[in-house]
Amino acid sequence: MRTYGILLHISSLPSAWGIGDLGPAAFAFADLLTGSGASLWQVLPLNPTSAAVGNSPYSGLSAFAGNPLFVSPELMRRDGWISAADLENSRHCAGRLDADPSRVDFEAVGAHRKHLFHAAFERNSPQLRRDGEFQSFCREQGYWLHDFARFVTLRRFYKEAPWCDWPAPVRERDGRALEEWDARAETDMLREKFIQYLFYAQWSNLRAHCRERGIMFLGDAPYSVTHDSADCWSNSHFFKLDENMRPAAVSGVPPDYFSVDGQRWGTPVYRWDALAADGFDWWKKRLGHALKLVDMLRLDHFRGFCAYWEIPAEEKTAVNGRWSKAPAEKFLSALQEYFGSLPVLAEDLGVITDDVREIMERFDLPGMHVLQFGFSGDPGSNPNVPHNHRKRSFVYTGTHDNAPTRDWFSGLGSGERENLSLYSGLPADEDNAALILARMAFASVAERCVLPAQDVLNLGAEGRMNIPGLAAGNWNWRMTQEQLGREDWRRPAEFARIYGRDRNREITLTPDADSAPADAS
Repeated sequence: MRTYGILLHISSLPSAWGIGDLGPAAFAFADLLTGSGASLWQVLPLNPTSAAVGNSPYSGLSAFAGNPLFVSPELMRRDGWISAADLENSRHCAGRLDADPSRVDFEAVGAHRKHLFHAAFERNSPQLRRDGEFQSFCREQGYWLHDFARFVTLRRFYKEAPWCDWPAPVRERDGRALEEWDARAETDMLREKFIQYLFYAQWSNLRAHCRERGIMFLGDAPYSVTHDSADCWSNSHFFKLDENMRPAAVSGVPPDYFSVDGQRWGTPVYRWDALAADGFDWWKKRLGHALKLVDMLRLDHFRGFCAYWEIPAEEKTAVNGRWSKAPAEKFLSALQEYFGSLPVLAEDLGVITDDVREIMERFDLPGMHVLQFGFSGDPGSNPNVPHNHRKRSFVYTGTHDNAPTRDWFSGLGSGERENLSLYSGLPADEDNAALILARMAFASVAERCVLPAQDVLNLGAEGRMNIPGLAAGNWNWRMTQEQLGREDWRRPAEFARIYGRDRNREITLTPDADSAPADAS
């Protein structure tokens, strides 16, 4: 079935509270998608972020927890967790929160939510221990929630120091030390569990709203996990760490289109032998958890499941890494047996080797085409131009790692501009480049088409979400309320109808003579 959707992270929604959240604007955007004939909303990872790693959603403090900054203050008030006075008292932050409605000030938003969560917990903590829904949530999510609450409270106690610098008993998870911490930090840990409960309750409501309207979520599972995370601390035996619990080697990618030095992510390398010996149980839990939140998952850096770029920890760039093998077939077979099917999208961008293609073919996994990559070199043979697209794939104008198409075009050389104009049959320029690529994406044979919201709005450099390799200043773009209401959103709806991607389209067939009612004239 031919469908389309929009890529817009939760943080990029309009809001009066400094960052996009799971409140009114999220529901309004879902309704906008519904009215536009879309069937897909793609989001970036939903995990808690940290200023220490540039607030990247791909470097979360946990692969299981939700981002507290996405909890809607308005819905907290509606659901009775805070009072109108609590909400009003927090408005002294609102001026700074929305000083620039097109940008997230993560520090200000964090301070604001801390204030609200404190008020909510103080108001509700006496009854949480006898709240049936909350207690059920804690039991059902216990396989990750308790350790996450431990990690967050320990990290706060040790002044945000990475867990490898904590005292040995808690660093190495001595049973008695953890029991003592549980008793000492019981109230603080309960607060962290309560915040997660708020996130999951609000997310569940938004997802139910979307499902009722035929909108599915495409989530994102980063390949790596952050070293300073609850996951690595709780499962250190699955990562290549040295005797001091620091990474012995780190992940990344070699030099490519995005960076001449490659990308040194700094995340620890998996011990695939240990993961395999455990039947890949950690991965099963991780992906199973994610698939309770979304309908389909994009597996970021898919080629890492076949071979990964391993960089010695002492190297400052990714240049001097090496390829190391990973057990892709054994891993995916275990997942397929466990889940029955694999509702995943393989992020197969960059230099992809034959073994990766063979694995994708064997497990019938869709891949990606990005039109911005299609017009350098020889377009005739480039896999990213429409005539070379695979039907079993997703086509994008650009991704969260690309410049918005308007800005992309402004940086093209004359050869690429000429290729785009010749291929499209139109004189391409900054004003129409996003429209040209959008039309190509909708016309593609690819089963699913996804446009970043920035390309629908024809934004330039101001709309960029991420510059790979840049340590700070990313992930802070927000759509304004005015942009949410623009006429620009009519164009993808028109394209969806023209190119057969409108799920609302009603097809009226002229009946044959044999099937016409007897009284038809």
